[in-house]
Amino acid sequence: MALLAEYALTPDVFDTESYSPGEVADIHLQYLKEAILHEALVRDLREGKWLQVFSDNDRAWHQRGKELLRKLVTQSRLNRFQAVLTDEPTTDEEWCDEAVASHEVVPLSGVVATSNVAGAFRHESLVSPIGNLRNAEWWRQRSSSVRLSRTLTDYSENLRLILQCANSVMFIDPHLDPTRRGYSHFVNLLLAMAGRAPRPLIEIHRVCYAGSGPAREIIAHADLQQWFRQELTEPLRNAGLESQIFVWDDFHDRYLISNLVGISVPYGFDTTQQPGSMTTWTRLGRADRDDIQREFDPASNRHTLRYRFIVPQ
Repeated sequence: MALLAEYALTPDVFDTESYSPGEVADIHLQYLKEAILHEALVRDLREGKWLQVFSDNDRAWHQRGKELLRKLVTQSRLNRFQAVLTDEPTTDEEWCDEAVASHEVVPLSGVVATSNVAGAFRHESLVSPIGNLRNAEWWRQRSSSVRLSRTLTDYSENLRLILQCANSVMFIDPHLDPTRRGYSHFVNLLLAMAGRAPRPLIEIHRVCYAGSGPAREIIAHADLQQWFRQELTEPLRNAGLESQIFVWDDFHDRYLISNLVGISVPYGFDTTQQPGSMTTWTRLGRADRDDIQREFDPASNRHTLRYRFIVPQ
């Protein structure tokens, strides 16, 4: 499972009256909230009609549920998805039908409902009652790390949701050079962010030198600009995208940092055709993600910024 999941939630999950007297809705919703706000998106079904359901004041929306909804909006964790079924849902069961149908178009990680609705979908493994999440196979498969091949296919698959939904993405890789063979596919990761309005903020961070030890060479500003502009200018311009390039004195670790999730990527973003070459990506805690983002802010003074330019310009 990718390090950023996507779930659908039926409206009854947020409704106090959907829980039986013996269920502790507050605990269930808090557990769900902590997981989603750290590692997932919620599918906003039928072009945002799902979110509009919660403007209905005739239902007793739980306080924890309303808090989760606010966070989903403010943290940009709602992924608006097309309508799939012909008729617009009017019941919680019909919203579950819509969620399952949307899974057939683009796979979801899972669907969360209450026991009342989930009971009607007992033969659908994708649907789990919120009180029984720990026993759902897809919930148990959640992990803070993932093993993947060092190929564009695996990188794209694991970053798909981030590149489609994040408002800001930082590619932090000390030796990222789009003119090198290993990075020849890197532009495809950038192009996965095309077609969005407003367009996402894209940053690329690397060091000012090549080589190591006695062979280390400082790269001229003009040469670095040439590397990035000759490879990225035309594809980014055609896609309506731009990227800021930050060139620092020195750093070693490699990350992808976004407003949705941060990931440690030990080999960076280069790919290889060497058979069996694997890497392990790890999802960062929120505090670590935020601290790394601050580390690569020019105002932090943790590193010395040597050059900065924009592609295309």
